[in-house]
Amino acid sequence: MSIARLDFELPNAGAGPDSLSLDAFADDHDAIVLLFQRDYHCGNCKDQLQDVAERYDEFTERNVAVVSVLPEPKARAREWQESFDLPFPLLADPDTEVGDQYDQPTRFGALGELHDLVGRMPQTVILDTRNDDLDAHSIHEGDSPADRPSIDAILGELDDLLAA
Repeated sequence: MSIARLDFELPNAGAGPDSLSLDAFADDHDAIVLLFQRDYHCGNCKDQLQDVAERYDEFTERNVAVVSVLPEPKARAREWQESFDLPFPLLADPDTEVGDQYDQPTRFGALGELHDLVGRMPQTVILDTRNDDLDAHSIHEGDSPADRPSIDAILGELDDLLAA
């Protein structure tokens, strides 16, 4: 993937700058894990974020940041932040422009594209940020609401990437 495809700027309801530019944020980390969520009501999404938050020190020890992208307005993202007190950015992507930019999977054709609740699937993208470019190291496209890599699997991918 090229830098134009990977870079974006979105409003942030979580930790970090109010508006987060991925390219600028990448300067301070060796890798970034992007967690593309389904929607505000997704229980699997909420569980994943809480699990990452509980183990976030394992990411920071590797000089890795996690950034969650929620296809909802900033007010909805702020509600999650107030509920979960996440130690990482929680970005609002209400028009799903960034999700679409990263080819976040959807199912059920046109119906799924219209309604995130039934169509949008989770996606995890690991970016190598050690060079001047942002390089997509790995992408996990969920084919069901629960299809997400475990925290241990993500950390294992990061260890492989950072050892190279």
